[in-house]
Amino acid sequence: MKLSNKNAELFFDLMWGLQYFVNQKLKINNNIESLEDYVMCSTEEKFEVRTALYSDIKIIDSFIQENPQKLSEESLDIIFGWKHFVKGDFHIERYLKQGAIFIKTDNVYRVLGLYQDFDQLIPRSRLPLSVQTVLLPFQGEIIYDGLFQARNIYFGGGIKRELKESYMIAKQNNRIIESFDTANNDNKKKEGNKNKPHKDWGPELNELANASKRLRGKATDPALFSPAFSLVKASLEFAQLVASEETDKDDLSKALNKVRRAYNKSNTILNRQDD
Repeated sequence: MKLSNKNAELFFDLMWGLQYFVNQKLKINNNIESLEDYVMCSTEEKFEVRTALYSDIKIIDSFIQENPQKLSEESLDIIFGWKHFVKGDFHIERYLKQGAIFIKTDNVYRVLGLYQDFDQLIPRSRLPLSVQTVLLPFQGEIIYDGLFQARNIYFGGGIKRELKESYMIAKQNNRIIESFDTANNDNKKKEGNKNKPHKDWGPELNELANASKRLRGKATDPALFSPAFSLVKASLEFAQLVASEETDKDDLSKALNKVRRAYNKSNTILNRQDD
Protein backbone atom coordinates (compact mmCIF):
# COMPACT_ATOMS: atom_id res chain seq x y z
CA MET A 1 0.00 0.00 0.00
CA LYS A 2 1.20 3.52 -0.75
CA LEU A 3 0.11 7.10 -0.42
CA SER A 4 -2.15 8.57 -3.04
CA ASN A 5 -0.22 10.51 -5.68
CA LYS A 6 -1.65 13.74 -4.26
CA ASN A 7 -0.41 12.96 -0.75
CA ALA A 8 2.94 11.71 -2.01
CA GLU A 9 3.39 14.97 -3.87
CA LEU A 10 2.44 16.91 -0.73
CA PHE A 11 4.98 14.94 1.32
CA PHE A 12 7.85 15.63 -1.04
CA ASP A 13 6.90 19.31 -1.38
CA LEU A 14 7.09 19.64 2.41
CA MET A 15 10.20 17.50 2.87
CA TRP A 16 12.26 19.12 0.12
CA GLY A 17 11.13 22.55 1.34
CA LEU A 18 12.26 21.74 4.87
CA GLN A 19 15.58 20.29 3.71
CA TYR A 20 16.22 23.30 1.49
CA PHE A 21 15.71 25.50 4.55
CA VAL A 22 18.20 23.35 6.49
CA ASN A 23 20.72 23.59 3.68
CA GLN A 24 20.49 27.38 3.55
CA LYS A 25 20.57 27.82 7.34
CA LEU A 26 23.54 25.55 7.88
CA LYS A 27 25.28 26.49 4.62
CA ILE A 28 25.91 22.88 3.66
CA ASN A 29 25.93 23.32 -0.11
CA ASN A 30 26.46 26.89 -1.21
CA ASN A 31 25.84 26.03 -4.88
CA ILE A 32 22.14 25.52 -4.20
CA GLU A 33 20.40 28.86 -4.65
CA SER A 34 16.73 27.91 -4.88
CA LEU A 35 14.25 25.25 -3.85
CA GLU A 36 14.17 24.10 -7.46
CA ASP A 37 17.95 23.62 -7.34
CA TYR A 38 17.61 21.52 -4.22
CA VAL A 39 14.90 19.30 -5.68
CA MET A 40 17.18 18.57 -8.64
CA CYS A 41 20.36 17.95 -6.64
CA SER A 42 21.83 14.46 -6.22
CA THR A 43 20.78 11.88 -3.66
CA GLU A 44 24.23 12.12 -2.06
CA GLU A 45 23.76 15.85 -1.49
CA LYS A 46 20.31 15.25 -0.02
CA PHE A 47 21.74 12.62 2.34
CA GLU A 48 24.13 15.20 3.73
CA VAL A 49 21.34 17.70 4.41
CA ARG A 50 19.09 14.97 5.77
CA THR A 51 21.78 13.92 8.26
CA ALA A 52 22.06 17.51 9.47
CA LEU A 53 18.28 17.75 9.87
CA TYR A 54 17.96 14.68 12.13
CA SER A 55 21.08 15.62 14.06
CA ASP A 56 19.42 18.83 15.28
CA ILE A 57 15.68 18.38 15.01
CA LYS A 58 15.10 21.73 16.74
CA ILE A 59 15.66 23.33 13.37
CA ILE A 60 12.08 22.30 12.62
CA ASP A 61 10.96 24.83 15.23
CA SER A 62 12.89 27.54 13.38
CA PHE A 63 11.31 26.51 10.09
CA ILE A 64 7.81 26.63 11.56
CA GLN A 65 8.45 29.97 13.24
CA GLU A 66 9.82 31.60 10.08
CA ASN A 67 7.53 29.73 7.67
CA PRO A 68 9.56 30.91 4.66
CA GLN A 69 7.28 29.21 2.15
CA LYS A 70 4.04 30.55 3.67
CA LEU A 71 2.67 27.08 4.34
CA SER A 72 -0.77 26.42 5.78
CA GLU A 73 -1.26 25.50 9.43
CA GLU A 74 -2.12 21.97 8.35
CA SER A 75 1.18 21.62 6.48
CA LEU A 76 3.12 23.08 9.40
CA ASP A 77 1.44 20.59 11.73
CA ILE A 78 2.62 17.74 9.50
CA ILE A 79 6.19 19.02 9.61
CA PHE A 80 6.02 19.55 13.37
CA GLY A 81 5.06 15.89 13.72
CA TRP A 82 8.34 14.89 12.09
CA LYS A 83 10.12 15.78 15.31
CA HIS A 84 8.86 12.37 16.47
CA PHE A 85 10.89 10.43 13.92
CA VAL A 86 12.38 6.94 14.31
CA LYS A 87 15.78 6.55 12.69
CA GLY A 88 18.07 3.56 12.41
CA ASP A 89 18.41 0.05 11.05
CA PHE A 90 15.26 -1.87 10.21
CA HIS A 91 14.42 -5.23 8.72
CA ILE A 92 11.70 -5.29 6.09
CA GLU A 93 10.16 -8.65 6.95
CA ARG A 94 7.15 -8.93 4.63
CA TYR A 95 4.62 -7.03 2.54
CA LEU A 96 0.95 -6.78 3.42
CA LYS A 97 -1.88 -5.23 1.48
CA GLN A 98 -1.87 -2.44 4.10
CA GLY A 99 1.87 -1.75 3.88
CA ALA A 100 5.33 -3.16 4.53
CA ILE A 101 6.39 -4.62 7.88
CA PHE A 102 9.49 -2.91 9.30
CA ILE A 103 11.08 -4.43 12.40
CA LYS A 104 13.48 -2.61 14.71
CA THR A 105 14.46 -4.63 17.80
CA ASP A 106 11.11 -5.38 19.52
CA ASN A 107 9.08 -2.81 17.60
CA VAL A 108 7.08 -3.78 14.52
CA TYR A 109 5.86 -1.00 12.22
CA ARG A 110 3.46 -0.97 9.30
CA VAL A 111 4.89 1.47 6.75
CA LEU A 112 3.32 2.89 3.59
CA GLY A 113 5.15 3.48 0.35
CA LEU A 114 5.27 6.92 -1.24
CA TYR A 115 4.77 7.07 -5.00
CA GLN A 116 5.37 3.32 -5.28
CA ASP A 117 4.44 0.24 -3.31
CA PHE A 118 7.46 -1.34 -1.66
CA ASP A 119 7.25 -4.46 -3.81
CA GLN A 120 7.83 -2.22 -6.84
CA LEU A 121 11.06 -0.99 -5.26
CA ILE A 122 12.24 -4.23 -3.66
CA PRO A 123 11.27 -7.69 -4.95
CA ARG A 124 9.70 -10.02 -2.39
CA SER A 125 12.49 -12.49 -3.13
CA ARG A 126 14.95 -10.15 -1.39
CA LEU A 127 13.08 -10.22 1.93
CA PRO A 128 13.95 -10.02 4.71
CA LEU A 129 16.08 -7.00 3.85
CA SER A 130 18.16 -4.80 6.14
CA VAL A 131 17.70 -1.08 5.45
CA GLN A 132 18.71 2.15 7.10
CA THR A 133 16.05 4.83 6.93
CA VAL A 134 13.86 7.22 8.89
CA LEU A 135 10.20 6.61 9.70
CA LEU A 136 7.90 9.60 9.95
CA PRO A 137 4.28 10.29 10.84
CA PHE A 138 2.11 11.49 7.98
CA GLN A 139 -1.63 12.08 8.24
CA GLY A 140 -2.16 9.34 10.80
CA GLU A 141 0.01 6.79 9.00
CA ILE A 142 3.72 5.89 9.02
CA ILE A 143 5.91 6.47 5.99
CA TYR A 144 9.64 6.54 5.34
CA ASP A 145 11.34 9.83 4.53
CA GLY A 146 12.00 9.11 0.86
CA LEU A 147 15.59 7.93 1.27
CA PHE A 148 16.93 4.59 2.45
CA GLN A 149 20.06 2.52 2.14
CA ALA A 150 19.66 -1.21 1.59
CA ARG A 151 22.29 -3.63 2.81
CA ASN A 152 23.07 -6.72 0.81
CA ILE A 153 23.16 -9.14 3.75
CA TYR A 154 22.21 -12.80 3.55
CA PHE A 155 20.02 -14.01 6.42
CA GLY A 156 20.03 -17.64 7.51
CA GLY A 157 16.99 -19.62 8.56
CA GLY A 158 17.45 -18.74 12.24
CA ILE A 159 17.28 -14.97 11.70
CA LYS A 160 14.37 -15.34 9.31
CA ARG A 161 12.43 -17.35 11.89
CA GLU A 162 13.19 -14.78 14.61
CA LEU A 163 11.93 -11.94 12.42
CA LYS A 164 8.80 -13.88 11.48
CA GLU A 165 8.16 -14.66 15.15
CA SER A 166 8.55 -10.96 16.05
CA TYR A 167 5.89 -10.14 13.47
CA MET A 168 3.56 -12.94 14.59
CA ILE A 169 3.82 -11.90 18.27
CA ALA A 170 3.07 -8.27 17.40
CA LYS A 171 0.15 -9.31 15.19
CA GLN A 172 -1.36 -11.69 17.75
CA ASN A 173 -1.13 -9.09 20.52
CA ASN A 174 -2.26 -6.11 18.39
CA ARG A 175 1.12 -4.43 18.83
CA ILE A 176 1.89 -3.56 15.22
CA ILE A 177 2.59 0.18 15.26
CA GLU A 178 0.52 1.82 12.54
CA SER A 179 0.74 5.42 13.74
CA PHE A 180 2.97 7.57 15.93
CA ASP A 181 -0.17 8.93 17.56
CA THR A 182 -0.09 7.13 20.92
CA ALA A 183 -3.81 7.56 21.54
CA ASN A 184 -4.60 6.17 18.10
CA ASN A 185 -2.44 3.09 18.70
CA ASP A 186 -3.97 2.53 22.14
CA ASN A 187 -7.48 2.69 20.69
CA LYS A 188 -6.60 0.18 17.96
CA LYS A 189 -5.07 -2.14 20.52
CA LYS A 190 -8.16 -1.93 22.74
CA GLU A 191 -10.40 -2.59 19.76
CA GLY A 192 -8.27 -5.56 18.78
CA ASN A 193 -8.30 -6.96 22.29
CA LYS A 194 -12.08 -6.82 22.60
CA ASN A 195 -13.70 -10.21 22.51
CA LYS A 196 -15.15 -10.47 19.04
CA PRO A 197 -18.35 -12.46 18.57
CA HIS A 198 -17.57 -16.10 17.87
CA LYS A 199 -19.29 -19.45 18.03
CA ASP A 200 -19.53 -21.05 21.47
CA TRP A 201 -17.87 -24.42 20.97
CA GLY A 202 -18.36 -25.37 24.64
CA PRO A 203 -21.31 -27.74 24.16
CA GLU A 204 -19.64 -29.68 21.32
CA LEU A 205 -16.33 -29.93 23.17
CA ASN A 206 -18.04 -31.04 26.38
CA GLU A 207 -19.91 -33.72 24.46
CA LEU A 208 -16.70 -34.97 22.86
CA ALA A 209 -14.87 -34.88 26.20
CA ASN A 210 -17.61 -36.95 27.86
CA ALA A 211 -17.55 -39.45 25.00
CA SER A 212 -13.74 -39.69 25.23
CA LYS A 213 -13.99 -40.94 28.81
CA ARG A 214 -15.06 -44.28 27.35
CA LEU A 215 -11.75 -44.55 25.48
CA ARG A 216 -9.67 -46.98 27.53
CA GLY A 217 -6.83 -49.14 26.26
CA LYS A 218 -6.76 -52.75 27.35
CA ALA A 219 -3.79 -55.00 27.87
CA THR A 220 -4.87 -56.95 24.81
CA ASP A 221 -5.03 -53.84 22.59
CA PRO A 222 -2.12 -52.66 20.41
CA ALA A 223 0.41 -50.66 22.43
CA LEU A 224 -0.48 -47.40 20.64
CA PHE A 225 -4.12 -47.44 21.75
CA SER A 226 -3.58 -46.18 25.30
CA PRO A 227 -1.25 -43.21 24.51
CA ALA A 228 -3.40 -42.31 21.49
CA PHE A 229 -6.51 -42.18 23.67
CA SER A 230 -4.60 -40.09 26.25
CA LEU A 231 -3.62 -37.71 23.46
CA VAL A 232 -7.25 -37.33 22.41
CA LYS A 233 -8.36 -36.59 25.99
CA ALA A 234 -5.52 -34.12 26.63
CA SER A 235 -6.23 -32.34 23.33
CA LEU A 236 -9.92 -32.01 24.16
CA GLU A 237 -9.07 -30.67 27.62
CA PHE A 238 -6.81 -28.06 26.02
CA ALA A 239 -9.51 -27.15 23.48
CA GLN A 240 -12.06 -26.72 26.27
CA LEU A 241 -9.76 -24.30 28.06
CA VAL A 242 -9.13 -22.35 24.84
CA ALA A 243 -12.87 -22.01 24.30
CA SER A 244 -13.34 -20.74 27.84
CA GLU A 245 -12.91 -16.97 28.24
CA GLU A 246 -12.02 -17.36 31.91
CA THR A 247 -8.78 -19.34 31.39
CA ASP A 248 -5.40 -17.73 32.01
CA LYS A 249 -2.10 -18.39 30.25
CA ASP A 250 -0.70 -20.62 33.02
CA ASP A 251 -3.67 -23.00 32.80
CA LEU A 252 -3.33 -23.17 29.03
CA SER A 253 0.39 -23.84 29.31
CA LYS A 254 -0.18 -26.71 31.76
CA ALA A 255 -2.85 -28.25 29.54
CA LEU A 256 -0.61 -27.95 26.48
CA ASN A 257 2.24 -29.64 28.34
CA LYS A 258 -0.14 -32.50 29.05
CA VAL A 259 -0.84 -32.77 25.32
CA ARG A 260 2.90 -32.71 24.66
CA ARG A 261 3.56 -35.53 27.13
CA ALA A 262 0.83 -37.65 25.55
CA TYR A 263 2.26 -36.93 22.10
CA ASN A 264 5.80 -37.82 23.19
CA LYS A 265 4.64 -41.10 24.72
CA SER A 266 2.76 -41.97 21.51
CA ASN A 267 5.83 -41.09 19.45
CA THR A 268 8.09 -43.24 21.65
CA ILE A 269 5.87 -46.29 21.25
CA LEU A 270 5.57 -45.70 17.50
CA ASN A 271 9.37 -45.58 17.16
CA ARG A 272 9.68 -48.89 19.05
CA GLN A 273 7.39 -50.55 16.56
CA ASP A 274 8.95 -52.78 13.89
CA ASP A 275 8.50 -51.71 10.28
